[in-house]
Amino acid sequence: MVRAHGPVAWVRRRMWRPYPFPPPPRRPLMRLFPGVSLIAALLAGVTVLAPAGPAGASPGGAGPSRSSPSVAETRADAHCARQDRLRVPGAELQRSACLADLTTTGLAGTPYTDMADQAGLAARDTRNPSGVPGVQIDGYFPDDSRLNATHGWAHDAQFVIRLPDRWNGGLVVTGAPGTRRQYATDALISDQVLARGFAYAATDKGNTGPDFFTDGRGPGDAVAEWNRRVTELTRAAKKAVRQRYGRAPERTYMTGISNGGYLTRWQLENRPELYDGGVDWEGVLWTARGPNLLTSLPVTVARSFGRATDDDLIGAGFAPGSRFLWPYHEKAYWGLTQKIFRAEFDPSYDPACPGSTAGGTLEQILAPCASDASYDYASRPASVHRAVARVALTGRIGKPLITLHGDLDTLLPIATDSDVYARMIDGRGRGGLHRYYTVRGGTHTDGLYDTYLERLRPILPCYRSAFDALTRWVEDGATPPADRTIARPAVGDVVNSCTLDG
Repeated sequence: MVRAHGPVAWVRRRMWRPYPFPPPPRRPLMRLFPGVSLIAALLAGVTVLAPAGPAGASPGGAGPSRSSPSVAETRADAHCARQDRLRVPGAELQRSACLADLTTTGLAGTPYTDMADQAGLAARDTRNPSGVPGVQIDGYFPDDSRLNATHGWAHDAQFVIRLPDRWNGGLVVTGAPGTRRQYATDALISDQVLARGFAYAATDKGNTGPDFFTDGRGPGDAVAEWNRRVTELTRAAKKAVRQRYGRAPERTYMTGISNGGYLTRWQLENRPELYDGGVDWEGVLWTARGPNLLTSLPVTVARSFGRATDDDLIGAGFAPGSRFLWPYHEKAYWGLTQKIFRAEFDPSYDPACPGSTAGGTLEQILAPCASDASYDYASRPASVHRAVARVALTGRIGKPLITLHGDLDTLLPIATDSDVYARMIDGRGRGGLHRYYTVRGGTHTDGLYDTYLERLRPILPCYRSAFDALTRWVEDGATPPADRTIARPAVGDVVNSCTLDG
């Protein structure tokens, strides 16, 4: 049930992508928002394409990997075989397409991905594999909220499932970061795992955009739905995989960035039977007593209104070395993120400033609420803490998990997020299932690297190394390196290479 609010403006539905947010305007607008001119195509309905590309074409750029498909693992079925028999259990609507290339290289400019929704997440010179033929299924599960306008469906709980012709027996599942939609991590995650031979599934989490908090009957309902939608998609994708290849996946991995990292943590804590392991890329930490976003962000809003100093931010856990990133985050992240999550968990705090609906322009949407400068989570009613407790993490993971976090993350400070979560896991006696890598010079979105080449480093190459380490850990029993800080290299291709050894 959608909580009563007026219509969401077009700019919110199509162009605004709350955190992760595109980098500062050092490049032309079309570079910041690649694919903006493709909106008409993206809004068009999905059509079923005719078979294209050679059967069994080899994915390019995958490189050697334990999880790469071998000849023995590759299905003898022709390209697009079984497509007409594929049914995603529980889906209200689905449309399948047989495509010559399931990666962003092949899908850019088509209705099968959304390049604008990926803006700002990767460094400009990131190299991605391509040339992975297979079947893509787009659709949605039953839902009564309508914040996701992708394909013109105006329907939430949308998903994408990609089934490569050359399958290695595995499945990778993710949920959208921030309040983005199901195609947001196509370049970050989908391209690479498809080239390795994995099937891939992603969900919009059941509600999207800066008005996500309007979804649900009560406080916390929208975020609680995120977890339910990931579980729903995982179960359905496993059955779709069985239909396509004639057998269930041998391995299933959960992964994600930001809110997707939170989803990874929650699934491995609460639904470990569905997965074999996961990689958590700077996941959001929710705990009932704190820390959480509602304990770390109010001081940033106070600073915006001259009620807090730089030293106050440092005392709250923000890294002193991240000061150069504060002006940008003050404009693009802090105030908005505080007010939309406060509206989700504590809607009665300031009825005059309910969240992003307080304004119609981009500037108004981004602007902080003055009342949030004095927000004190600890003193809020027990009902607020119960709402957060519904979605809180415990550290009780049930399968192997690798966590990465940048030491210059200026939205989710590492000191109040992954450092705390690692201690929570250890406190539960699950430290043997966890590896934690701090990325020196890493921040919340890799797109900022292009503005600060000498100060930052992208986390994506370290994430890819971590995913490979996870598969070796699970499939071969090869223990990953011990917890450590990954130094920023002085030479080499920092955008596309990273070793977990130091």
